[in-house]
Amino acid sequence: MQSSDADLYETEGMMPVVAMPSRVSWGAILAGALVAITLGATLNILGVAIGASTVDAVARDTPSATTLSVTAGGWMLIANLLGVAAGAAVAARLCGTAEAVDAMLHGLGVWATAFLVSGVLLGGALSGGVAAGVSVLSGAAGGAGQAIASQAPELDPNALIDRTRLALTAPSDPARMTSEQRVAEIIGLLGERAAAGTLPEADRSRLTALIAAEAELSEAEAAQRVQAYEAEAERRAQQAEEAGRRAANAAAAATAITAYWIVTSLLLSALAAVIGARGGIRRAVPLNADALG
Repeated sequence: MQSSDADLYETEGMMPVVAMPSRVSWGAILAGALVAITLGATLNILGVAIGASTVDAVARDTPSATTLSVTAGGWMLIANLLGVAAGAAVAARLCGTAEAVDAMLHGLGVWATAFLVSGVLLGGALSGGVAAGVSVLSGAAGGAGQAIASQAPELDPNALIDRTRLALTAPSDPARMTSEQRVAEIIGLLGERAAAGTLPEADRSRLTALIAAEAELSEAEAAQRVQAYEAEAERRAQQAEEAGRRAANAAAAATAITAYWIVTSLLLSALAAVIGARGGIRRAVPLNADALG
């Protein structure tokens, strides 16, 4: 053996092993990925056109939202499968191999490349859409805040300062306080109750005395009103907590379904890539003696 051929061999124990040259064709993989992405996008755009043509708002003959969503999901899956299969066939054909394993590996390369490129493009589009949505919502929130401020002067900071001043300068006896002073202190105690979830006994007694003086009720009737308010506040807090838990469960379920759907779509796309690559294999043609001569 010549020393120039030493780079073609590796030593594995005592057995010489020929180092096989690389047989990957990145050009074929990239070409197949471009074909897969373009064909899939074309079919998806065609699906959007067909779906939009089924909407008839004038005659009120429009498929339901569930029908449209299911049909759109099925069409998207089929479009992506056809695109990946076609791209894998192109890559298998262009790589020039006549071996099934090499062709299928090139098809899987098309599948992975198309997925990564589509993910980057889709992620950029989603990021732009989210940014635009946040900008619109921020503007809407600002306009809503201005509208509320114009329609609700009681939320004006100056009004809140005035109420605080009234509460600080009010006498301790509720009967000697003005109606504005009692209302200001009642609002403050109710705010503390809403924030903390409960009131100390001293504050509850003070709230009862203020309500009794303001509404001209007895201490017992005022205490009943306070208890009724606290019961209503607890009921609403429990309802809000239950609604939050249901929303969290629904979001988790939707996330799980979406993740399973994506995994299933990827596995089916990989299978389509393998099938398409097998269809694009070049068939070896045996050479006869005349061709050799």
